[in-house]
Amino acid sequence: MEKIDIIESTAIPLEIENIDTDQIIPARFLKATDRSGFGENLFRDWRYDEKGQPKTGFILNDTSPKGLILIAGKNFGSGSSREHAAWALYDYGFRAIVSSFFADIFTNNALNNGLLTVQVGDGFLRQLFSILKDNPLALLRIELENQEISVMGTGLKANFPINNYRKKCLLGGFDDLDYLLSIKQEKIEFENRLYG
Repeated sequence: MEKIDIIESTAIPLEIENIDTDQIIPARFLKATDRSGFGENLFRDWRYDEKGQPKTGFILNDTSPKGLILIAGKNFGSGSSREHAAWALYDYGFRAIVSSFFADIFTNNALNNGLLTVQVGDGFLRQLFSILKDNPLALLRIELENQEISVMGTGLKANFPINNYRKKCLLGGFDDLDYLLSIKQEKIEFENRLYG
């Protein structure tokens, strides 16, 4: 996995609440087990019409600058536990999702796949949407080490929670197996001390 420490980027506002995993990546696209290629069908039914043509007015079809950060409405990632939702967001190019509430299973899937979930308060989320409406090119900065998100040049900032183990893995670029391998020598030394 890629290491995550600081993400500095413009953001894409998707001011819709209760976005479930079937809206993120519809079930009909879950035939592959390889993580690549899912980004092209991210929010498929919102992005394209029945003929496969991009729908005008949907934010991901906008020609404005893209970003590494998706700002979504409250209750993101509910529904089925499909890991493909995290794969699709990551494959599209997102490295962080900001919302005021995430489904637990989605959060675990996202963090396990190098996608940072940044949970903020409802008021802060409303302020983000307002800033991005007035200035779509506003730069956001997410500092994982300090667990802080800010809008550069505005003074607006907030802290966010994250599981310490997942934080350590993201900072090191580790999945679960990589993490175990990274502490292998410590384990060997511990066993040697314990069992002589």
